Amino acid sequence: MNVTRRTLLTTAAGAAATVTASGTTPAVASDSTGQTVALRAAADYAAAKLRVVAPGVTAFPTGTEFEKWVYSHTGDWVGGFWPGTLWMAYLHTGDEQFRALALTSAEKLAPRRSDTSTHDLGFLFSPSWVTAWRITGDAKWRDGAIEAASSLVQRYNPRGHFIRAWGALPDPKDAGRIIMDTIMNLDLLDFATRQTGDSRYRDIAVEHAKTAQRVFVRPDGSTPHVFDFDPATGKEIGPGTVQGYSAQSCWSRGQSWGIYGFTTMYRRTGEASFLTTACRLADFALRALPPDSVPVWDYLAPQAPYDVKDASAGVVMACGLIDLAGATRQPRYREAGLRILSATARTCLTTTSTRAQAVVARCTRNRPSEDGVEISLPYADYYLLEGILRVLKPKELDAAIDLSSER
Repeated sequence: MNVTRRTLLTTAAGAAATVTASGTTPAVASDSTGQTVALRAAADYAAAKLRVVAPGVTAFPTGTEFEKWVYSHTGDWVGGFWPGTLWMAYLHTGDEQFRALALTSAEKLAPRRSDTSTHDLGFLFSPSWVTAWRITGDAKWRDGAIEAASSLVQRYNPRGHFIRAWGALPDPKDAGRIIMDTIMNLDLLDFATRQTGDSRYRDIAVEHAKTAQRVFVRPDGSTPHVFDFDPATGKEIGPGTVQGYSAQSCWSRGQSWGIYGFTTMYRRTGEASFLTTACRLADFALRALPPDSVPVWDYLAPQAPYDVKDASAGVVMACGLIDLAGATRQPRYREAGLRILSATARTCLTTTSTRAQAVVARCTRNRPSEDGVEISLPYADYYLLEGILRVLKPKELDAAIDLSSER
């Protein structure tokens, strides 16, 4: 990494926040005033940006080129984050324009309900359709999300106890491959069980999560991106990577998915091992986090911590850490989550550009492929706002994405 990039690294500031002695999510007043003001300003900036950009968006942003959104008409795997971001903006502002735009955008995902070719149906339908149902009460959104969950369970391999990551079901390529990202799709299955009473959705989610924690988590709490099985027998083959530096490194966004996803699975099931796993992943990531509190794209790549950034990994991690603080009653996780959100708001927003259409910059999609290096990504905008609302409006956010526990 050259000296120029090193000069971009700054020491994170921001006062630490605390959780109450009972372990519940504290009110905004429990956080430092300056930190709260900064997070509210970041959310205001996001809402102002969306008011300008969103009316002209007719498809699904997937990333930026020269600071302008590039689109997919079908949504790729990220389609749920655009309506999800609009929902977050609606919760922050109460502006009915955002509500209307979120519904219009979510409707465009309807054909994906029966898509059995992807494991990312949770990413597609949780922030869009599940949130739409929770906010509007219209059963069509709930029913569509359940249909998507039914499509997702068709990717379950009972021999290996995992949900296949990539590829159409008849395609033998990657038939035994799982990736860290899938842990984030499991909450859609839990939602389907709670809505239908059919335990098979949650049972599959639990089986996949138990497999993931067994094969992904190393003794130091780091994780690879990929793990392969023999799809015919379920026999373990070993770790690998597509988006990380190597099979032995730790792709930062995958680590963040794990922190968030295992914490969610603990809240939904009460399975103590899921909470232990979330803590192990969080502790590794916090030890590896650079001084400026913005993750590099891979924590164990040779040039870390002076390497290409991925702010999206940071905001996902921040959401998971704030959630983890409530589950563990350990204030240090909330303090770290707030520190990451504050650092992102201070150093990674597009505030100095008049042409940028996104909110968060300095994100990296796929470093090994040189695909989207330090650009903007739609899930970064979404999780920035979700994280801020966890601090500013936890009750409103709970109504939209369900932060409760089922224990």
